[in-house]
Amino acid sequence: MLAIGRALMGNPLLLLMDEPLEGLAPVIVDALLSGLDRLKREDDLALLLVEQHARLALEFAENAIILDRGAVVHSGASRILLQAPDLLASLIGVGRH
Repeated sequence: MLAIGRALMGNPLLLLMDEPLEGLAPVIVDALLSGLDRLKREDDLALLLVEQHARLALEFAENAIILDRGAVVHSGASRILLQAPDLLASLIGVGRH
């Protein structure tokens, strides 16, 4: 969370985040996503979010790219994956046999 604050001090146009939700309490996750959503809407901040919590990331992001071992297995609107839970489950389970 400190790293996000420090990055925002530079007034960036793009913020890259690698698993910012990892290890945070649910109430902090909600607050962080709410704050980032506000920055996205009000300050026109572009965000690139790498996150293992697929549903939370999809609810936050407009578009999603799902990778499996570095290969793109899906690219498109997040809402499509949220509306197709079976598709999402199959994609996040790819390569885990």
